[in-house]
Amino acid sequence: MKRSGQAITALTAYDYPTARLVDQAGIDVILVGDSVGMAVLGYDNTLPVTMDEMLHHTRAVARGVQRAFLVADMPYGSYHVTIADGIRNATRLLKEAGAHAVKIEGGQRRAALVRRMTDAEISVVAHIGLTPQSVHRMGGYRVQGRSNEAIDRLYADALALEAAGAVAIVLEGIPREVAAEITARSGVPTIGIGAGPGCDGQILVFHDLFNLTFSPPTKFTRRYADGAAFFANALERYRDDVTARTFPNDAESYHLPREVREQREALQDRETLEHREAVQYCEAQQRLVELEPIGKA
Repeated sequence: MKRSGQAITALTAYDYPTARLVDQAGIDVILVGDSVGMAVLGYDNTLPVTMDEMLHHTRAVARGVQRAFLVADMPYGSYHVTIADGIRNATRLLKEAGAHAVKIEGGQRRAALVRRMTDAEISVVAHIGLTPQSVHRMGGYRVQGRSNEAIDRLYADALALEAAGAVAIVLEGIPREVAAEITARSGVPTIGIGAGPGCDGQILVFHDLFNLTFSPPTKFTRRYADGAAFFANALERYRDDVTARTFPNDAESYHLPREVREQREALQDRETLEHREAVQYCEAQQRLVELEPIGKA
């Protein structure tokens, strides 16, 4: 697609129904991002996300993917200590969860890991620029590559990662001019997020497209529908229908077979008659008691 100039579409997904929708829409790349921490799990950032959580969500997404290229994020701590840790955890995401590739953050210092993963038949998507797992070191979510020195580092990062075997490079939070030049120099696809229109493809977080996040939108996010309002309206209507006892109605309820219903109606009629006769008998007995003369003490 890069060679032919076709734009690559990419989007995150964290569960089976979302993955099915994204896949059926014809999105080229689905990323099970560690952004699941903020979008789904309620964390403040991506750092608390564990390997077990990534395996769980990647498995769910993989069940809904038929055609897209499925990439799984490697969470913080899963590849930062030793190369052996990184290979072992990446292997789990492919072997146990069904990912086609893994994504790791960092530039030249990750080149050796990318090379070893590539040698182990693991496809690696690299991620440079604003790397969320480095949020504390970077002093927050800040645009990267705004000085000549920082730009040179980004160029060197991209070159080193491509040479090490990365199959694609995510460029996040960098000036569009820098992203466009890296894309022009790179032999592998670049996927931008907050990196302008000059990348080979674009990725966004699924929940951001539909206003399903609880944080203010970023500069580079475009909302395509107001999912929050859609769901809120439906939830309020459901609440009102239940409290008004208009849900469920007769058409939304199951019914007994006609023969069984008729049998039970006949039984109820008989029980009603027997009950009525019993009440009448009791009332008659009570009247007799009331009519009996009171005996002498």
